[in-house]
Amino acid sequence: MPVSDSIDLDSDANTAGEETPDGLPINELFHSLQGEGTLAGVPSTFVRTSGCNLRCWFCDSYHTSWESTHAWLGREEILAEIEARDADHVVLTGGEPLLHDESVALLEALDERGYHTTVETNGTIYRDAPIDLASISPKLASSTPTPERTPEDAPAGEWEERHERDRIDMDALTRLVEEYEFQLKFVVTDGDDMPEILELLGDLRDAAAVPIPDDDVLLMPEGATRERLAETRTRVADLAMEYGFRYTPRLHVDLWNDAPET
Repeated sequence: MPVSDSIDLDSDANTAGEETPDGLPINELFHSLQGEGTLAGVPSTFVRTSGCNLRCWFCDSYHTSWESTHAWLGREEILAEIEARDADHVVLTGGEPLLHDESVALLEALDERGYHTTVETNGTIYRDAPIDLASISPKLASSTPTPERTPEDAPAGEWEERHERDRIDMDALTRLVEEYEFQLKFVVTDGDDMPEILELLGDLRDAAAVPIPDDDVLLMPEGATRERLAETRTRVADLAMEYGFRYTPRLHVDLWNDAPET
């Protein structure tokens, strides 16, 4: 996905790599429907930061991780773009938005203005910030970019060991579920993923001082295109019914396929 056309790349302050003290690397900033999770279907403004500490082979935002692209926007510019879109819900996503210290200041500014904020995170980083919904997507072993599962043109094998080592941080996961309203959203390909999900849930329930109901566990089919979702959605829905978890669609893929800014 390219950097959002709504961002003025000709502005001196917005050129890629030209950092500002209160800015963030923004890959996309757009208005759409929330496509996933408990708020699926809600009109929202999406702020997609660039940069990620993991490299899932199936990443649906390739240009925030494998081939990072962005414009650098100051906090006030981001807020002005959000206010211009007239939505009450803001989704801070990535990449991994909690990599950036400035994400906290942006979330504080959004809270002061009365926005509902969802933060899409892989669960490896905890930040003390006003977050209304932490949408936590722990990465399973099936996400690891082995040489056989590396995207075309990506550096084969370079990230495999690092991703596998860093994809689960139980301390960060524990703090996130203890401090915020949350949903645990697992990207699932088939039934082979379920033993790992159940083990991780067991470990997290043992570690956390708050309950983690099955109703807050969401299974989401792997797939960034309609064609791929057609292969995975039915079996993932069946798994959700079998295990008593929630199924979440990917509405944006159903509606717009893999188009940018959706």
